[in-house]
Amino acid sequence: MEIITPEILANHENAEVPRKEKSSFLYSFSILPKDERNAINTIYAFCSYIDEIVDSSPNTNPKEIQKKLERLNWWENEIEKLYNNSITTPLLAPFIKTIDRFAIPKQYFLTLIDGCRRDLFKKRYETFEELKEYLYGVASVVGLISIEIFGYKYEETKNYAINLGYALQLTNILRDVKVDKDRGYIYLPQEDLRRFNYSEDDLINEVYNENFIELMNFEAMRAREYFHRARQFLRPDEKPTIVSAEIMDAIYYRLLEKIELNEFDVFSKRIRVSNVHKIMTALKHWLSVKLFIRRIKKG
Repeated sequence: MEIITPEILANHENAEVPRKEKSSFLYSFSILPKDERNAINTIYAFCSYIDEIVDSSPNTNPKEIQKKLERLNWWENEIEKLYNNSITTPLLAPFIKTIDRFAIPKQYFLTLIDGCRRDLFKKRYETFEELKEYLYGVASVVGLISIEIFGYKYEETKNYAINLGYALQLTNILRDVKVDKDRGYIYLPQEDLRRFNYSEDDLINEVYNENFIELMNFEAMRAREYFHRARQFLRPDEKPTIVSAEIMDAIYYRLLEKIELNEFDVFSKRIRVSNVHKIMTALKHWLSVKLFIRRIKKG
């Protein structure tokens, strides 16, 4: 199976190729069988490309926002055509093959596009429930697409993917508080800022005090809760097929721990998990699955 790339997507859309940044996801994909790896890389390229349409420049110029909106609408129409078998270009052949082979529901892609579209208009979230809708659209739905490729036995594994998506994106939000506010976005719910007596002005001015630490600790505990909730939905015999997701779980949980260990000082530096740790995490989970399968065969 071929792999679709951002260049292919850009050629099909006749648009510029967005910047490409290496992601923790790639470490989890590396252990997959070739066909699944190619398929997930194709999906990852599409998801990243849609995200970059929104994030490639500040969303402050009305003309630029309109241009981005038109591009998202264009891709929404392309998805509709793709599922109606009305796309004739060979450029999207790897994408179409992936969708057909793994029977990925159309609504997942439309939900992703709609989730990214929100960033063009919404830069604040009053409540966590509001934010949670956004998290589902930009993160949980990617998990749902991924498990269609990984394969799963139980319907409850979808709940694993959904809750893990919440956990991963919440961790991203905590890490990127400074990056996001510099772009004009505050994803921390307004109700939580008020609860801990920490204002938007405090955040914009990077005030690092006890109120901020308590606010961030509250959000970190919420992320931990979703990590634990996700794991409760994953049955042991599902682990061999979902190992890539478990690697992401472990890498991002370590990132959350590092944010906590740094006492939530996300203003002075961007907290990261080292590449060595990511590789070791992937290897550890790969070996554990091999041992699990061996025990099953012996048993």
